[in-house]
Amino acid sequence: MSIKSILVGVTALALAPLASALEIKVSYSEAFQEKLAEDYGEREGELLSARVQRSLERALGANAGQVARIDVVIEKAKPSKPTFKQLGDEPGLDFGLSVSAGGMGLAAVAYDASGAKIAELDYDWFETDIRNPGLTTWSDANRASDRFARKFARKIAAP
Repeated sequence: MSIKSILVGVTALALAPLASALEIKVSYSEAFQEKLAEDYGEREGELLSARVQRSLERALGANAGQVARIDVVIEKAKPSKPTFKQLGDEPGLDFGLSVSAGGMGLAAVAYDASGAKIAELDYDWFETDIRNPGLTTWSDANRASDRFARKFARKIAAP
């Protein structure tokens, strides 16, 4: 057995309690569900949900011990570049040249193991300068997700 496989196994064991103890549920507001279905494509919601979950797990780190569950609602999101569905629906769009000011609005509530509310946060961030285009479809939304997660983790850790 190599040292690399041992380290991977030890890391997985060390992170297993965090992954199993913390449940993060990401859902969408009705308005955003409609936007996904009509404009962005359902796949985009899955990408954003996964990003929000990763951002929260990373931001909470060792402080996740008191948190049993986090419910997050993506209230709204705007892409920085056209989504795959938008590119298919609007032939005039160009992934490389078509840009917009994107971002995301979220609401979250954290609960302890007994179901008591620990913290809640409503947060949104949207790019204000079109001259700062991201490189990916959800660059600005990803930035909003990371900022939200760090702010929520600080709020949870505060006495």
